[in-house]
Amino acid sequence: MYFTSPSSTKIIPETDMVPQHVAIIMDGNGRWAKSRLLPRIAGHKRGIEAVRSAVKACIENGVSYLTLFAFSSENWRRPPEEISYLMQLFNTVLEQEIIKLHENGIRFKVIGDLARFEPRIIEFIRNGEQMTASNTRLTLTIAANYGGRWDIMQAVRKMYVQTPELTNNFVEEDLSQHFAMSYAPEPDLFIRTGGEQRISNFLLWSLAYTELYFTDTLWPDFNKDTLDLAIQSYQQRERRFGRTSEKIQKKKYLDLQQVISMYYIQVL
Repeated sequence: MYFTSPSSTKIIPETDMVPQHVAIIMDGNGRWAKSRLLPRIAGHKRGIEAVRSAVKACIENGVSYLTLFAFSSENWRRPPEEISYLMQLFNTVLEQEIIKLHENGIRFKVIGDLARFEPRIIEFIRNGEQMTASNTRLTLTIAANYGGRWDIMQAVRKMYVQTPELTNNFVEEDLSQHFAMSYAPEPDLFIRTGGEQRISNFLLWSLAYTELYFTDTLWPDFNKDTLDLAIQSYQQRERRFGRTSEKIQKKKYLDLQQVISMYYIQVL
């Protein structure tokens, strides 16, 4: 099932005061633990609580899609013992949290190259996605063994396999339907915790016109207040999508005039 929302480079999307889709790089678990003289794995464990806080805060704010960068395709370069723990933690969280997500009306999705994960983890993912497929309160997507360049490459391969006649003559819509997040609108707001200011190969295609927000808050300390600050920053942005400020203000004026006219028509 493909998402039908147009690309922001093709058609100007409708925007609201609250971002419809928030994407987050959850950075800072290791530094959080180190500052407390704890092993890095303690930071990852505490980070799960921050995930729960983020999910709850998004629902309370009216966000429809939350995408979390949990494990990149480059994270396999980390120490083997840390990777082993992360896989165990991922397995435990999947086993314990899927039912809770379903009970709270949350749709669960995972994007990324799952081939490197153990069969048990893949089974949990597939069962969780199937169980929650009809939920609409929030779509929670976990990016695991994901990379933006991988996503573009796999989309190109799928397009050529399914429609080989497009080899030298295709448009954006032909390709975009094969991206891992084709079921969701492009992110409105990107948040990275931990103080670093880069997107680290995350959703490279989809972030074309996303508003970027960086915070020094380490991921384990992320809570509703942190999200509220990010949304407040988002609300102060002027999302032009290539237009001038004057053109945006004119559109707002015309929209207001239309609302006033409709009001008087209803009153009279």
